[in-house]
Amino acid sequence: MNKITYKTYYNTRLKEVYFHGKLTHPLYVMVTFERQTIYFKSYYFGLFSQPRFFLDVPGAGSKGPDIELAIKKENEVIAFIIEKHKDDFSLETFKAAYAYYSVDLCELSERGFRDYLYTFFWDDGSPYLGDLVKHGAGHIIAYNLVRDFKRNFQKERYDKLVRNAFDYAPPYLPLYGFMSEKKRWPELCLTMMEWQSIEITLAFKDYLDKVYPDVDGLELVKEVNALPYSKWA
Repeated sequence: MNKITYKTYYNTRLKEVYFHGKLTHPLYVMVTFERQTIYFKSYYFGLFSQPRFFLDVPGAGSKGPDIELAIKKENEVIAFIIEKHKDDFSLETFKAAYAYYSVDLCELSERGFRDYLYTFFWDDGSPYLGDLVKHGAGHIIAYNLVRDFKRNFQKERYDKLVRNAFDYAPPYLPLYGFMSEKKRWPELCLTMMEWQSIEITLAFKDYLDKVYPDVDGLELVKEVNALPYSKWA
């Protein structure tokens, strides 16, 4: 295979943007193969710049992830793709693989889960709570909202919310719950690259058996596998 080179860099041709309160040029990626080069914005720069990764605790201060985390994740996924496609590498193959393997399954499924919560609360007689979840709480991780719902809702209502989620929402709750047991802030993501590991999928199945024993774990694993091609993507 011909030599492949890549690097991350700050695109100084573009205006500076805020990354959790700090001005910086956007992070980009350059990949070169057979004298052809492609340039594109870092997926992880966009991911970790989201408000939900910013910690702001009353009395304890605030902080956000460092851009070095985005660079680390870029290097990991690019090296993974190059190794996986060492016998059939092309820039077109790389672009398709990057779009697939870099995606954070928690972010991908959270959008559909928020839509589910919006509909659930409207149907359940709390339309303004639904509006708040959909339109006014984008900086709050949906999983953390549900944890507060558990503390403040009657058990019957909370159980209904969780039970219906498995029928009408993407598998966000088990994905984020599993991920949060394995990782710590600020790397609160579960990429499709990581999901490809048999150790991860087996650990996820064990997590389901423990936390959601009434759920068909094998079917849910299949649902996660199909997430990038689903209506939630």
